[in-house]
Amino acid sequence: MGLSLFFTEEHEMLRKSIREFTEKELAPHAEEWEQEGYFPDWVFKRMGELGFLGLHYPEEYGGGGGDYFTNIILAEELARSGCAGLNMAVAVQVGMATPPILAFGTEEQKQRYLVPAIKAEKIACLGITEPNAGSDVASIQTFAEKVPGGWKINGNKIFITNGARAHFMTLLARTEKGKGYRGMSLFLVDTDTPGFIVNRKLDKVGMRASDTAEIFFEDMVVPEDALLGEEGKGFYHIMWELQGERLIGAAAAIGGAKLILETVIQYTKERVQFGKPICKNQAIAHRIADLATKIEAAQSLVYITAWRYDHGEYPVKEISMCKLLCAQVAFEVADEALQFMGGYGYMMEYPIQRAWRDSRLSRIGGGTDEIMREIIATTMGLYA
Repeated sequence: MGLSLFFTEEHEMLRKSIREFTEKELAPHAEEWEQEGYFPDWVFKRMGELGFLGLHYPEEYGGGGGDYFTNIILAEELARSGCAGLNMAVAVQVGMATPPILAFGTEEQKQRYLVPAIKAEKIACLGITEPNAGSDVASIQTFAEKVPGGWKINGNKIFITNGARAHFMTLLARTEKGKGYRGMSLFLVDTDTPGFIVNRKLDKVGMRASDTAEIFFEDMVVPEDALLGEEGKGFYHIMWELQGERLIGAAAAIGGAKLILETVIQYTKERVQFGKPICKNQAIAHRIADLATKIEAAQSLVYITAWRYDHGEYPVKEISMCKLLCAQVAFEVADEALQFMGGYGYMMEYPIQRAWRDSRLSRIGGGTDEIMREIIATTMGLYA
């Protein structure tokens, strides 16, 4: 590894360790888990044993005490498993459902939920999206009503990654009607609570190795201490979390794009047409050069933005740019790679078709392309 502005020798040692784990213990099962529509829980447990689920969390809670770049490395290297659904499920555990616990939770909540999540004794999910409230988070209708000793919750969540297997959910619910984004709160909910119902596991086009569920809450009562952070501040708490989610998602998307490009370059060197490898056809060589350039540019944007985020800034515009650019580049790389492979790329026996299907979600999950453009335009003052 050459000189880096962002990665130390310790970072590169971590990268090597995660890559070895990924290539030896995860990648060989990618197709099997794709077919089964589920990767086994031992993956979480193994990652907990290796310390990969708490790289950036404080040592006092069982974490590694690392910086934000440790999470970037994890996302990039897990992408090399060829199993994007697994990477997404781990990202929910590491960078989506648990950061609000560290930031806003009580000590008791940290010990009850964060510590076992880092050890993989508990699997987490994040409950935000609803059938009628996706990009418009302020429109959620799941309602938590104060009752003696706690809260009674009724509602519905959908597209919940890890939802079928999770032990707890970080839940966003409305606690005051008629107040828009000012009337929401966060809760930590054990999934074995009466009234927490996994209605169905969803059948997806891609990311099939991760379980994605629809959840119902039917008169589900949680105690007062299930409230996470301040009452009425849930929207602010979760919108803060979404920035980290989008940055990790961008890193994972580009990590996957790099693997796809490596795979297809090797194919174009081996595939002979008209008496020569197809990579020697200028039309293909130049397109590969374009893709490599876009990957490099997108990854550089991720790194500089991650550096700013790690140093206490809140670069919403740049994070949104990362999410938008990386998702589009990742899908373009997968689409072009499939084109280079022709009919073989379209066959289920080759992994390119899986990468093509998986990469499409990056432009939807965690904030659509359209929402990212809206955020960028707003922060540029275009609507002022």
